[in-house]
Amino acid sequence: MTHVPPDPPVTPYLMVHDGPAAVEWYCAALGAEVTARYDQDDGRVGHASLSVNGGVIYLADEFPEVQDRIGAQAPRTLGSTTVSIALAVDDVDAWMARASARGAITIRPAEDDFYGRHGKMTDPYGHVWSFMGPKTGI
Repeated sequence: MTHVPPDPPVTPYLMVHDGPAAVEWYCAALGAEVTARYDQDDGRVGHASLSVNGGVIYLADEFPEVQDRIGAQAPRTLGSTTVSIALAVDDVDAWMARASARGAITIRPAEDDFYGRHGKMTDPYGHVWSFMGPKTGI
């Protein structure tokens, strides 16, 4: 019998500072829905699973006391991030406007390209999002 994982076979796992606020931000700015959340006694998010526009991301606070077992740090600690997350959306401009209104910073304004409309933003937790969707002709 083959074991089938409950989530997609590849799932980004974001390390953040201030996990509770990050979960709220992703829900408000990206329309995410929390499908699972495990908080620690000290208030940090030990693990959260968020559904975002048909996909899944995992999220947790940093735990420097067990860094040797986790192997990942938040962008704030690193001073950068090592990946960007591509998010296919129906209206790039609307998604970016909603994220911007909640504090995301545009690093590449939305524009039509040969493959569609594309723009990039950094969220308040240091993660880079590529919003990709259909061309608009703007």
